[in-house]
Amino acid sequence: MIGSIIGDIAGSIHEFTGNRDPHVDLFPPDSEATDDSILTLATCEAILTGRDYGSVYRAFGRMYPDPMGGYGLRFHDWVHSDDPAPYGSWGNGSAMRVGPIGYAFDDVDEVLRQAHRSAAVTHDHPEGIKGAQATALAVLLARQGIGKEGIRTAISGRFGYDLGRTVESIRPTYGFEDSCQHTVPEALIAVLDANSFEEAVRNAISLGGDADTLGCIAGGVAQALFRDVPTMWFAIAMDQLPAHLLDVAERFCERYPQAAGIFPGT
Repeated sequence: MIGSIIGDIAGSIHEFTGNRDPHVDLFPPDSEATDDSILTLATCEAILTGRDYGSVYRAFGRMYPDPMGGYGLRFHDWVHSDDPAPYGSWGNGSAMRVGPIGYAFDDVDEVLRQAHRSAAVTHDHPEGIKGAQATALAVLLARQGIGKEGIRTAISGRFGYDLGRTVESIRPTYGFEDSCQHTVPEALIAVLDANSFEEAVRNAISLGGDADTLGCIAGGVAQALFRDVPTMWFAIAMDQLPAHLLDVAERFCERYPQAAGIFPGT
């Protein structure tokens, strides 16, 4: 789960730049945690407390009203609505916040159910739900030791995503995308085309797209798959968080050690 925050921070200053260079500095001075990290940690809080996902997303959205990058307009309106209802979105917001579910739950059906619940409070379009489920399931499968080809087969078979492409084939023509259907597959390919956590994050933020969200999704899966996140990067991620969010992250990692990179048998 901390990998999601690292990926978000690494991509934060590249969100609208069209960056296609995988060799950029991952943590320049202007980089910071964005709405992707805030809502990822809201998912953590919902899991820890058993509260409804929607109520926690609204609470965190109001508590942190102006993050770097900003919330989507419809999500912003939903947060501040007196009568919030899902708004049929297929945007990638449902996928960028779902990573903790893949770390907290151990059963495929339960991960899919929880991912559906987390998405449907806002992103109740089938593509919005599918993107969240695919991301959470990829984290679970990676955490359970399923290799890259197993993940590729399982996710493409269940969700119909084309995961047979490569980063090199995507990069020349890919642009800014905020849909699940054109963000989640690319983020997963960034991981499947990598040999380390760092390479996965660099792949994601070099696609020229929604870099913080691509990095967030890829980082969460890559942490579970490669289990090689540098200790210094954990420290950088935690240092970026205000005290309240840091407390959420620490409590989640204490309950689910794999979210902090501590896996059984490693």
